[in-house]
Amino acid sequence: ESGEFKLKPWDEVGHAHLVMDAVEKHVCRVLDGVGQAMCKVVVDCANGPASAITPVVLQRMGCKVITINSNPDGHFPGRMPEPSDENLTDLKHAVVAMRADIGIAHDGDADRMVAVDDKGVYFGGDQLLALFAKKYAKKKAVVTVDASMAIDDYVDAKVIRTRVGDVFVSEQVKKAKADFGGEPSGTWIFPDQTYCPDGILAAARLVEIVGKKKLSEIRKRIPKYPIIRDSVKFDPKDKGKVIKALEKEMRSVKCKELLTLDGFRLQFGDGWALVRPSGTEPRIRFLAEARSEKRAKEIMKLVSAKVRGCVGP
Repeated sequence: ESGEFKLKPWDEVGHAHLVMDAVEKHVCRVLDGVGQAMCKVVVDCANGPASAITPVVLQRMGCKVITINSNPDGHFPGRMPEPSDENLTDLKHAVVAMRADIGIAHDGDADRMVAVDDKGVYFGGDQLLALFAKKYAKKKAVVTVDASMAIDDYVDAKVIRTRVGDVFVSEQVKKAKADFGGEPSGTWIFPDQTYCPDGILAAARLVEIVGKKKLSEIRKRIPKYPIIRDSVKFDPKDKGKVIKALEKEMRSVKCKELLTLDGFRLQFGDGWALVRPSGTEPRIRFLAEARSEKRAKEIMKLVSAKVRGCVGP
């Protein structure tokens, strides 16, 4: 509890201590940062550790809570642990059938959280990122390079971009002294409580917001722009040559700004593109977003030609 820990060398093991009231401490810590919310909530805990915490937090906030997939089981019998739109069919149906105000979904270890609105429609990714940034970022918000330009258009605070990954978001939030950080994958960081992504804390804060206004109504105010995605494979033995050619081509594109923090993000006046080598396979992934579908297609055509030229026939 003193917060003083001694680091052990990599080849040594320290002392393990069992904290019997760890769950209760975390519940109380989360509740310290939220108010009451008289909502009806369906919670999909993905058969993970959130099963023991999120329902308790929401009940103490004043919510009526219905749970699904709330028996911890590392085999994830209820659904795949990734809280994607296609994996949350049961939650969407439950929200509508129970006439709930919101559905909450965690991933397998509860560091992430997405939602389903009162109409049974998935609410996550850039939309949830925009909502949290609007609510909690008074001066600065940190988002990843793959985040939508809707964030910039919707949020009043200064938007700072960083590499994809919660570690990088956390580091940049701390460095920039930002009020909030997040990424479309469902990672949300609230530095007033912790620099670690906490899906349980995020769930409580989202439900607090929904206690005052329906998500389906909030959704109408958040911009949503057309995004086109594509990818191309390359021969693994040519990786060095492909990356070198890619850098040269991306730097030759006339754009408003080029970010090279994580791949290549090309910012145009009315849209943007992101080109990133995959970290798991010999493939270049790229996307384009703009305020109109026509412009998004134009940007994609430009980027696609550049990328394919680097990869070769």
